Amino acid sequence: MTRAAILAGLFDDLADSYDHDHHERIADALLARAWPGAYDAVADVACGAGAVALRLARARPDSAPPVLAVDISPRMIEAGRGRAVGGAVDWRVADAVPLPVPDGSLDAVFCASSLHFLGCRALADWRRVLRPGGRVAYSLPLAGHFRPSSRFAALLAADVPLPAGPEDAVDWAVGHGFTDVTAQVAVLGDRRVAVTAARLPEHP
Repeated sequence: MTRAAILAGLFDDLADSYDHDHHERIADALLARAWPGAYDAVADVACGAGAVALRLARARPDSAPPVLAVDISPRMIEAGRGRAVGGAVDWRVADAVPLPVPDGSLDAVFCASSLHFLGCRALADWRRVLRPGGRVAYSLPLAGHFRPSSRFAALLAADVPLPAGPEDAVDWAVGHGFTDVTAQVAVLGDRRVAVTAARLPEHP
């Protein structure tokens, strides 16, 4: 069985007991740092039950383009659809990398609680899909506060170092080609996550 299939199965198993409150708080933290324009083209990458996509969909004009929500887990996408109202989210069961969109077609990419599974290839793909000046916002668990189960620990991306604090998060994003990087630690109950926002440079 491939790594992707194992991840999909694990998140399928979690769909009925997913901690929506925790992930909605992460979505709020991400959007507070990088709220997109009302008509921006936006993707919620490895969206789970779509906390970011649903937050945006509720706030955007009816005439805005749908928010793209992509996840490898069919049951997570099903859970997101079940929480949605109307057609303001384009739900897709697909690999998060590469995103199923053309080069330079997005204004903003959000990724909550998933980059440490996707790996650095996700950052390269976000640079591909973003327009110049486009924004990213993502969260990573703090190294000293992350206690994954053995099933999930075995699937972590080896090339994504968990930050010890905001400075590590900023340095890592800058090192991967982003600019105007800011990061802060969000305290969510007994969990700590680094919330990072950045831009793709206007010029190569």
